[in-house]
Parts: sequence; structure tokens; C-alpha cells
Amino acid sequence: MIVFRLLPPPSSITDEYSQVRRDPFFRGREDALPSTAIVVKEPPPYGRRQGFKPRNADDFGDGGAFPEIHVAQFPLGMGLGERKGKSEGQISLQYDADGKLRHDAIARIGHDKNKIVYSKLSDMRAKIWDEDDDDVQRPDEETIAEQTEKTRLALEKITESKVASALPVRHAEKQAPVQYIRYTPSQQSSILGSQQRIIRMVEEQKDPMEPPKFRINQKIPRAPPSPPAPVMHSPPRKVTTKDQNDWKIPPCISNWKNPKGFTVSLDKRLAADGRGLQQTHINEGFAKLSEALYIADRKARESVEARAQLEKRVAQHKKLEQEARMREMAAKARQERAGIKKKGEDEDEAVKAREEIRRDRLDDIRKERNIARNRPDKVDRLMRDRDRDISEKIVLGLPDAKVRSNETQFDQRLFDQNKGLDSGAMDDETYNPYDKAWRGGDNVQQHIYRPSKNIDKDVYGDDLDKIINTQRFVPDKGFSGAEGGSRGAGPVQVGSRLSSKS
Repeated sequence: MIVFRLLPPPSSITDEYSQVRRDPFFRGREDALPSTAIVVKEPPPYGRRQGFKPRNADDFGDGGAFPEIHVAQFPLGMGLGERKGKSEGQISLQYDADGKLRHDAIARIGHDKNKIVYSKLSDMRAKIWDEDDDDVQRPDEETIAEQTEKTRLALEKITESKVASALPVRHAEKQAPVQYIRYTPSQQSSILGSQQRIIRMVEEQKDPMEPPKFRINQKIPRAPPSPPAPVMHSPPRKVTTKDQNDWKIPPCISNWKNPKGFTVSLDKRLAADGRGLQQTHINEGFAKLSEALYIADRKARESVEARAQLEKRVAQHKKLEQEARMREMAAKARQERAGIKKKGEDEDEAVKAREEIRRDRLDDIRKERNIARNRPDKVDRLMRDRDRDISEKIVLGLPDAKVRSNETQFDQRLFDQNKGLDSGAMDDETYNPYDKAWRGGDNVQQHIYRPSKNIDKDVYGDDLDKIINTQRFVPDKGFSGAEGGSRGAGPVQVGSRLSSKS
């Protein structure tokens, strides 16, 4: 062994495996093979640890911490999880009951495990509840009363604590009652004596003026936001040619500048204008106008057709009437030529006579009705005159009631006078409007202040004729020498006494 140590190391070692590896076929293939070597990293030996600070788990090897190095050490990761906590950006893989990976675990980051987060397709479907299910059963009265009492006590406790904290001086809190606990040690010893002990548990009394021991003004981290809304994606589809053409964005072409002088086709220029993206809005008035014109045209056609049908029926009716009239005229001409008298002519004449009498009677009835409505006193006289004979009417001078209106009537008394415009009674140059008395031939006294017979007969009775015939404006005793004289027609003539005596 001593000689082996004194000899220098060999310059080259011949090995079959090394010769095989030198072959060009194996060059570059060893690097691609996975390495199975185990690399063990150990801390520096004792005495050479100047400036060494263990940070990773490999720095500790398979041992524990180094007490001579005064830094925070976490051998084998002990205490590191409690200090740093779990990373919020990393979650462990979770699988559901079917063995599928649960991707909805990302939506639950930062939320309580009992919080409901809708992140699956089954959450969008209506859930069918069974009436016999315990989850949907209404609690009984005892449970409701118990929960109500617990809620009331909790609210009272919160309210009392807030009210007490607002007071400047607070009373000491009531201590809990004393509790006695029987303690039996696990290791029995004869030295201690008794095997069981009675422990008296008393709550420590608190000083009401003692300041709080804990900081209560620390900033509390913000609560996690609301869970994201579920977004249901449709299954992936192949991109069609239409989708590819829709995603083609035309280049921006200016309508004013073209410094390069390029010739741009019209479709490219209009495509860049964005007109294809605009939705053309057609005014609904065009549709209303077209519909109105269509309805008007249809109604006009219907009216024209109805008018044509009506004219056709009228023409046909006229034609039938004309044919019937021609046939009647032809038959009448044949009868006249043959000398045959129509049988119904006598009957028609009798019917016409009866119709004429009927019209006369209707006129008389209408006239009597009008007279009875306007002049009731005249009805009796007409009824009395109707029964008179014609000879009596002639004697009494009553007019003939059967004179027809179509016959011309004249006043025969005017035929005996020879006065007129051509008799020289009036001249253009003669002014004689007052040559005659006004209404001289008529007695005005008989018309003015004359009571009517029918109205005043009930008032005056039989004295009505006496009142009418009474001579008014006549003195009871006349002047001497003037009685029995007639009234002259001319003016008053005055004469002297001498002439009268002589």
C-alpha cells in the first residue's frame, strides 16, 4: 500500500466501456438519457462554516439546525408553513366524484368553504325538491322558539356591550360562578397521598379602568369580492370561410390623401369607409305608403267593377222594359187595327172616377182639420152650410164650393165700369193723392173697438147686439133748431141774422 501511494497516477486507463463510448454513433446520445445519479448536498464541515447561512432544505442535509449560526432556520421545512402560510396563487388539484378535474376550485379562492359559489352547469338547472325531504321541512314550534330565544340573547349581548363601551364609567363585569373540578392524575403515586384532588376554578377579577391589552385599530384585510358570474362557453367549432372573411380587416385608405399615387379599387375604398358595418334603416313610411296605395287600387278596382255591374243590370232592365213596352204597343196596335175594344177601359175609367172622388174627400177632410185647429167657430158654420141645398146657397149668395181651382174666376162687377188709366182719370202732371177720403166707403167705427161674438158672448150675454148697435157720440138732448136736420156734405156755411130774417 505504501508503494502504491508513492507511484504517480496513470496517464490513461484502458476500459472497454470507454472505448465503446468514443464511437461516433454514441456521441450526443448520453446527454439525452435521463440521469439516475443521486446528488447529495451536504453542509460544509464544522469549522468551515464562516459566512454560511442555511436557506434551503438541502443546506441542512439530513440533519437539524445549526445553533452556532444565528439566523432563522427551518430544517426540513418545519415552521415555514406557519410563518409564510399557503400561497394564494397556487391551489392543489381537486377531483370530483366522477374523477374529473374540478376547475371551479379557482372561483372559490378567498371564500369560505361553506359559501355557495355557482360554477357548474348543474347549478343552472332547476332543482326538484321532494316534499318528504328533511332539508325542506318546516321546523317545529319548539325549534323555532329555541332559535328565537338564542337570537334575542345574542342581540341583547351585543347591544349591552356597545352601550357599556360608550359610558365614561363602567361597572365591573360580573364574575362567573365558582366551579369545582375533580382532578385525577394519570400517574398515581403514593408520595402525593390522595389519588384525587378537588380544584376550585375562580375567574380572575378585572380592573374596569385597565386599558385594552390588544390593538383594535388594525386594518382588517378587505373581504374577498363576490364570486364571478358563471360564463357558459359553447363547445369549440371549426372556423368557417365566412368567419375568416368577417375577421378580415381592410386597410385604412384615406379619401383625401394619396401621396404614392396608388390606384385603389372602388370596393376597397368603400370597404374601408365602414359602410358595410352600418345597418341600413328603412323608414316604415314607405311600407305604409305602398300598403295604402295597394288598398286604394284594390278598392278602386272593386268600385269600378261594381259600377260596371250596376250599369249592366240597369241597361238590361231598361232593355227589358223597352221590350215589354214595345210588345204592349204592338199588341195595342193590332187590337186597334182589328177594331177590338179593350175590356179593361171601362173599369179603368170607373177606378179613375173613384180615385178623384177620394182625393176630393181627402182635401175636404184636411181643410176641415186645419179650420178646426185655427178657427173653431168657423167649423159650425161650414157644417151648417154643407147641408144647404144649392137653391138656398144661391138665394143666400153663398159662393159655389165646387168651383175648381183650375177654372179662371173674374169679378163681374168690374166689367160695368169704364174708368181706368185710359179714361183720363189720372195724369202725369196731376197731383191728387188726397182728393178722396181715406177708406171713405168703409165704416171704420164698425171695425174699431168692436167686441168679437164668440169670445165676448159669454161676458156680455144677450146685451152684445144692443151694445154694438148703440149710437155713440150722440147727445141726449139736441140743440134747439138743429134737430131733424141733415148733415151737409160740404164745409160749414155761416150766414148773418139779417139775411136770415129777410
